[in-house]
Amino acid sequence: MVSDVLVIGSGISGITFSIKLALINSNIKITLISKSNIMETNTRYAQGGIAVVSNFKKDSFKKHIDDTLKAGAGECNKKVVDFVIKEGSERIRELILWGTKFDTNNNKLDLAREGGHSENRILHHKDQTGEEIQKKLIEKVKSFKNIEIFENHTLVDLITDHHTKTNHNKCYGAYVISKEKEEIIKIAAKVTVLSTGGAGNIYSHSTNPSIATGDGLGAAYRAKVFMENLPFVQFHPTALYHKINDKTFLISEAVRGAGAFLRNSKGELFMKKYDSRGELAPRDIVARAIQMEMHNLNSKYVYLDGSSIERKNWKKYFPKIYSNCLSVGIKLPSDMIPIVPAAHYFCGGIKVNENGESSLNSLYAIGECSSTGLHGANRLASNSLLESLVFSHRAAVDVSKFISSNNSLAFNVPSWKGEKFVSSEIIKEENILRKELQKTMNNKVGIFKFNGGLNEAENIVLNIYNQVTRLYNKNKLTQSLSELRNMVSISYLLIKQAQKIKINKGVFYNVDNEK
Repeated sequence: MVSDVLVIGSGISGITFSIKLALINSNIKITLISKSNIMETNTRYAQGGIAVVSNFKKDSFKKHIDDTLKAGAGECNKKVVDFVIKEGSERIRELILWGTKFDTNNNKLDLAREGGHSENRILHHKDQTGEEIQKKLIEKVKSFKNIEIFENHTLVDLITDHHTKTNHNKCYGAYVISKEKEEIIKIAAKVTVLSTGGAGNIYSHSTNPSIATGDGLGAAYRAKVFMENLPFVQFHPTALYHKINDKTFLISEAVRGAGAFLRNSKGELFMKKYDSRGELAPRDIVARAIQMEMHNLNSKYVYLDGSSIERKNWKKYFPKIYSNCLSVGIKLPSDMIPIVPAAHYFCGGIKVNENGESSLNSLYAIGECSSTGLHGANRLASNSLLESLVFSHRAAVDVSKFISSNNSLAFNVPSWKGEKFVSSEIIKEENILRKELQKTMNNKVGIFKFNGGLNEAENIVLNIYNQVTRLYNKNKLTQSLSELRNMVSISYLLIKQAQKIKINKGVFYNVDNEK
């Protein structure tokens, strides 16, 4: 298969990029790959909303910029922060024009507030903002004849000089695997765009859907693309302790913005001990505080007390949280919600420039799989969707210019090699290795780290890596084996980068760095 542009990932970044590029040039052939059905993405599960300055009487670009820089703990790229915050307003207007509905109050946008923000500036659609955005983007992207969508296909590897026997430091497309047929197909492209999300599932507890296995990160790692800041993994402070359909369910930060408080297992308020902003401190501080309280009191969780929020407001603004809590026997607002921190967002990833281009020619990365410089060492709540919109637009403009000046593919892409038998024993071994990897990352590379723990994790993950490599070399590649291959690669790289960080900042905290 041949395409002008191959987009891998169908969340807000991938779909927005495809729409923008199709609007710029309707003659460009775009192939959009979705790992599952096109609705199942990280974007869909975004509850809180999008941070953007819209009430200029109370808010300002400067305030939003300052909040972002402060949350990022000195690791943000100030130029990137500046243009993302300022260009965000226009990108939001486009999103609304495409049909996205945000909640209003008296015919004005209803603005919520979350941790680290000095003003109310979060646009939202109840507690299902991501789902609303995803639905409207899907409707829009399906209206373009030059965009071909393939659902249930997963990235296996990027096609590079290694495959084409050339020497141009270039990406020529990708190999993807069909979930249904488990066949690997090659897609040659002038430009390849990764919008594959993060890798939350390298941890036992993650707010990410099961598809977030670091496919783009793993493929980029094998292609020797420059990656940075992987240890800056943000843990969301408030995930429901009880699982819903065997999945970790997020309790939006907007609940604390609406007045909910955190209490330890003794029922005591504790956040003011850790930060004067209390429940509305940035996520890194809140997550560590919760973890400390759980450790000090030997408890499995702390509580989110939302008794100050009226039942009608729970139902109006947080209907999904209200119903899911009720499904496990928690009656709001009278009952407190047992919560724990869970892996949530990768602040680092594939290093890109201001237009989303990576160190590998013709390869772009946008969204969570990228490292733009916006988030630094800790993402300010609800800045990620804004980042996706701004960088999708910038990348589309840049790619359009590139395509216009490059009319031919001019290379020979070989087909994938290696079709061998896979037994049920192999699949069982994969599951064992995956659980061992997740347990290791959770226990030794989580919110609090130690030098000894990181060294132990390195040895365990290296051993898992060798076993996965053996499976990969001897068996037909399946989607699950491809995922595990990516997860273990990213885990190992994350650990190696973590061992080099000697100063605690943002979401990264090594106890031994304080000694």
